[in-house]
Amino acid sequence: MGQDKNPRRVAENEAMAKVRMLRTSPQKLNLLAALIRGKKVEKALADLTFSKRRISDDVRKCLQSAIANAENNHNLDVDSLIVAEAYVGKNLVIKRGRPRARGRYGRIMKPFSELTIKVRQVEEQA
Repeated sequence: MGQDKNPRRVAENEAMAKVRMLRTSPQKLNLLAALIRGKKVEKALADLTFSKRRISDDVRKCLQSAIANAENNHNLDVDSLIVAEAYVGKNLVIKRGRPRARGRYGRIMKPFSELTIKVRQVEEQA
């Protein structure tokens, strides 16, 4: 009895972490995703730790979660992980407004984003 095991969404040598409802625009978040894409995880963590951007702490937490998933759930070696993919998606937009001159209305858009990070274990080249 029981259900079959769900198939994995990523390859055998990959792990993934996703964070939703980040209070920043996707355009700003994509700058940080591009900063870490393709790097070794130690270098990516160092770059995010010393970044001056406000949202870099949340991106660093997501990367640490992907590393923990790789180590604990998929038995991958942490020292040989790279950031295989880091991509950004749009989430909801809260719409606010402000009265402007001559009876007009200024729209204020407060966007949210979501971030997906995949880490991959690579073999060391000698």
